[in-house]
Amino acid sequence: MQAARMAAEETAMEEAVAIERHGRWWRLVLARPERLNAVDSAMQAALLRALEAAEAERSCRALVITGAGRAFSAGQDLAAVRGEADLGSVLERGWNPLIRRFSTLAVPTVAAVNGIAAGAGAALALACDIVLAARSASFLMAFARIGLVPDSGTSWHLPRLIGPARARAVAMLAEPVTAEQAETWGMVWKTVADEALAEEAALVADRLAAGPTAALVATRAALAAGAAATLDEQLDRERDLQRAAGAHPDYAEGVAAFAGKRAPAFAERP
Repeated sequence: MQAARMAAEETAMEEAVAIERHGRWWRLVLARPERLNAVDSAMQAALLRALEAAEAERSCRALVITGAGRAFSAGQDLAAVRGEADLGSVLERGWNPLIRRFSTLAVPTVAAVNGIAAGAGAALALACDIVLAARSASFLMAFARIGLVPDSGTSWHLPRLIGPARARAVAMLAEPVTAEQAETWGMVWKTVADEALAEEAALVADRLAAGPTAALVATRAALAAGAAATLDEQLDRERDLQRAAGAHPDYAEGVAAFAGKRAPAFAERP
């Protein structure tokens, strides 16, 4: 009985996130379109496992996260947590480890927001390094609509991306932000036509996958730390990160490629 239950749970996890391998980069597809890709514990576990698998696979050098059907993600599946007395515990068990994992992942990530990204679904997109949005996509910080506060990293990412004044209004009024607004405000990198989203995400992933992975990951860490650091602290951090980058084979290859007027062939991931 126990083995059967565990097998059923594992199957649910695998079905919740589809993994598509495209050479040097992978696409992870949130796959509950009938629920607008609302996230339950099975999808959280599946996504975390997919991130771990991508990191363990040396040939994978970038990830694209997107949703199946007409939504990126409607956020937390409320039916899955109905009756929970401690929503903080829900975050500690599921969302917080997932969002933290994005910040330490050994490969860069791209969110391809193909539709509504609401609540923790929007938080999931904003946790990625680069966010692309289809023109019909929208972002909804829906927490206030049900008497909750922004979570899953939203209160950290949002003011850093769009500023505190806009972040307060977006969170407190819980009004949708269109893809065009999100681009203008700096919430996303770029908006593209709906039919071009998958191709644009693939182009970005290809470019990241061809890049110096170690330097890209260190760049993420430097930018994240810089938001809370003093200038002196950040100068010291840049010194240390640049020392490591300069000792990496990618630096020698980049300089040689520049001098030889050719495309660099950066080292494989360790």
